[in-house]
Amino acid sequence: MRRGVFALLLLIASRPAAAQEYDVLIRNGRVFDGSGNPWLRADVAIRGERIAGMGDLKQASARIVIDAAGLYVAPGFIDTHSHAGPGLATEQLGHGRPLLAQGVTTVFVNPDGGGPIDLAQQREALLRQGLGVNVAQFVPHGSVRNEVLGMEDRRATPAELERMQALVRRGMQEGAFGLSSGPFYAPGSYSDTAELVALARAAAEKGGAYQSHIRDESDYTIGVLAAVDEVISVAREARLPGVVTHVKALGPSVWGMAPRIIDRIEKARAQGIEVWADQYPYEASGTGLAAALLPRWAQAGGAGALKERLASEEQRKKIRAAMVDNLARRGGAARLQFRRVVSDPKLEGRKLSDVAKERGVDPVDLALQLLEKGGAGVVSFNMSEDDVRALMRPAWTMTASDGDLVPEGEGVPHPRSNGTFPRKLRRYALDEPVVGVEHALRSMTALPARVYRLADRGELRPGAYADVVVFDIQTLRDRATYAEPHRLAEGMRHVFVNGKAALRDGALTSERAGRVLRRNP
Repeated sequence: MRRGVFALLLLIASRPAAAQEYDVLIRNGRVFDGSGNPWLRADVAIRGERIAGMGDLKQASARIVIDAAGLYVAPGFIDTHSHAGPGLATEQLGHGRPLLAQGVTTVFVNPDGGGPIDLAQQREALLRQGLGVNVAQFVPHGSVRNEVLGMEDRRATPAELERMQALVRRGMQEGAFGLSSGPFYAPGSYSDTAELVALARAAAEKGGAYQSHIRDESDYTIGVLAAVDEVISVAREARLPGVVTHVKALGPSVWGMAPRIIDRIEKARAQGIEVWADQYPYEASGTGLAAALLPRWAQAGGAGALKERLASEEQRKKIRAAMVDNLARRGGAARLQFRRVVSDPKLEGRKLSDVAKERGVDPVDLALQLLEKGGAGVVSFNMSEDDVRALMRPAWTMTASDGDLVPEGEGVPHPRSNGTFPRKLRRYALDEPVVGVEHALRSMTALPARVYRLADRGELRPGAYADVVVFDIQTLRDRATYAEPHRLAEGMRHVFVNGKAALRDGALTSERAGRVLRRNP
C-alpha cells in the first residue's frame, strides 16, 4: 500500500505543471515592486482581487492579457492627503477619473482636521454610487473640536476633552486610519499641544497615526520649526506615527529653512520617534483667503462674530493691520491667485494684485470686501524651489496632492489635483532629476502603505491586493497648469483597482471597484 502511494506521488511529480489560469496577465513589463528596488522584467498575474503570481509566467493564460513590453508596472499610487472625499461622494465624480489618470488607486480623506465626524455616514455616501478608487478615512480633529466647543478660543475642560476622545474612539472603531489635525486653521488653532496628544492617544489605541497640517508653516505664530517640533512631541508622547503633512517653508521670510526642518525630523527618528512627512511637488500652495490672511482671534466665535468685529471700526483696523502682515508673509498680492470666488466667479484665475489695481483699491481692502461677501479660495505662490527639492529627497517623505476633485467649470483649482504624481515622476525623477524613479515610486506606494499600516497594498507581490498601474514612462506627464488646471494627466495605459480594470488603454471603464478601507475591520 505504501509503495503504491509513493509511486503515485512520483507519477504526479513527474508530470509537467498544469498551465495556470488567471483573470488578468500583464506580460513582459518592467516591474517595480514599490520597495525602492530597481525594476525587473516579470509577468504579473491577477486572480479575483489579488495578485496571484509574479515572475516568468510563460505557460499561464488569462481572460485579459496585456503586453506591457516597454512599459512600467507598479503598485497603484496612494495619495496620503486628499480633499477628494466630497467629489467622490457624487455620481458625477465618483469614478475618480482625474485620480486614475495619475495612477492613484487609494486616497486618504478628511485631512487638515476637516471633514465629517460620522465616518459611517461618510462611508455610506461614498459607496452609494460606486467608487472608482479606494478611500481611507481620518478622524478630523477640527471637526471633533467644533462639535464639542464650537469656535470658542479657549482650552478644553477635562469633561470636554473626554467627549472629544470618545468621538475619536468612535471614528477609529469605524475604521479610521488615524487622527488628522490642522492647528493652523480655526478651530484647531485654539487647541494646545496637550489636547492634540490626548486625542492622538485615543487614535493610538487602535493603531492609528497622527497627520498634521502644522500650526505654522511660516512665521505667523510659533514659527515653522516649533510647529514641526509639536508634531514630534505628539508622536513621542502618544506613541504613534506622526506625519508633517504637505511639508514646506511657506513665504520669503522662511525660505531656506528646509535643511533645518530635515534636521529636526532626522534627529527625532534617531531617538526612536516615528516621524514622517508628505509633500506635493509644486511651488504654490492652496488655501482659503480667510485662512491665508485673517488672524485666528478674529475668527473666534464663528462667522457671526467675525461679521460683528468687521462692523466695529476699531476691530476692523486691528484685523486689517494683521492682514497686511499676513499678506507680506505670503509674498504680496501678486502671489495670490483666486481659484474660487463665492461672490464673483469672473475673478477666478486672476491675481489679487491685478484685480485690486483694476478697481483702484488696496489689495487688503479688496480681500476684506470678498471675505464679507462669502470668501474665496486662493492659490498662493509662496515656496522656494530649492526647499521643494530638499524636502523631497529624504527617504521618509511620501507623496501627497492636497488636491480637490471638482467638476470642470467650477472654479480654477490648484493643478496638483490633476497632476501631482506624474509631475513628480516626470519633472523631479526624470527631467532634473532630484530623486530616482525607484525613490519616487516608493514614496507613492510602499512607503505610505507602511506608514499608515495599509495591509496588503502599496506593493506588488503574490497575495497583495491588485491595485496595479501600467504606464509609458516616455509619455507620462502632468498637463494641468495654473491657468488650465482641469487638464488630465497623460501616460497611464492601464489601472486596476482591486483586480478590476478602471482604466484600459487610457480610457475610463464602467468599473467602480473601489472600497472604503478600514484600519480595524
